[in-house]
Amino acid sequence: MLTLTAAEMNAWIAGLLWPLTRILGLIAAAPLFGNAAVPVSVKVALGVLLATVIAPTVPALPAADPTSWAGLLILVKELLIGVAMGFAMRIVFAAIEFAGEVASSTMGFSFAVFFDPNTRGRSGAISQFMALVATMVFLAVNAHLVLLAALAESFVSLPISSTPFSGNAPLELVRWGGRIFSAGLQLSLPIVAALLITNVALGILTRAAPALNIFGIGFPITLGVGFLTLSLALPYLGTPILNLFNQGIEAGRAVPRAGAAPATAPR
Repeated sequence: MLTLTAAEMNAWIAGLLWPLTRILGLIAAAPLFGNAAVPVSVKVALGVLLATVIAPTVPALPAADPTSWAGLLILVKELLIGVAMGFAMRIVFAAIEFAGEVASSTMGFSFAVFFDPNTRGRSGAISQFMALVATMVFLAVNAHLVLLAALAESFVSLPISSTPFSGNAPLELVRWGGRIFSAGLQLSLPIVAALLITNVALGILTRAAPALNIFGIGFPITLGVGFLTLSLALPYLGTPILNLFNQGIEAGRAVPRAGAAPATAPR
């Protein structure tokens, strides 16, 4: 007759529950996995499947009851680690969408906004187009698989333990968040530069021919130049977007490493 003690049951539950929490945190925050169009049942099933594969390879777990305060603190810590890793990659998509917003406003396309189910807000047409391009590149280069590999590696770089989470990890995530603006401006720079030259040319044309209706011809010219520049720059956006994906994955890997490092003492 098979008998199980309470300690063995708690060890089995903790061995699956704590890795599952970190995995579900990443799935909820990461792009593509955390998309609102994906049913919650599919996300949970994917998390359980990954947990059953990763749990046997996880290093030794702390001897804590999952229902105790120590076990609940470990659960919250694992959730924060997974969310932080997924959020690091989400920042990359936010930078690409920000590039589309800058391009839309420069083209005079700000009025063409749509409801975005991911952010529960409004985003421009160019922004959604850039997000779709980024998603296709994300799948084409198997970045989603690399992100899951980084998640599996995080259980080695930052094992499940009851030690407090270091304050360096949130600081690294905040520093990485600055890439939203710098990368977004870099991606939208060709369109912004082309439209700047177009606006300067229209201004000179207005001064040379004051009777010309600049409002009647300026808007279609600006839109035409914007779409033409976007079509010309689109084949060359693959490399910078791929570099951003690599940086996002490295930032996700840096979160567990920073969390495992001891916090520096204040001077």
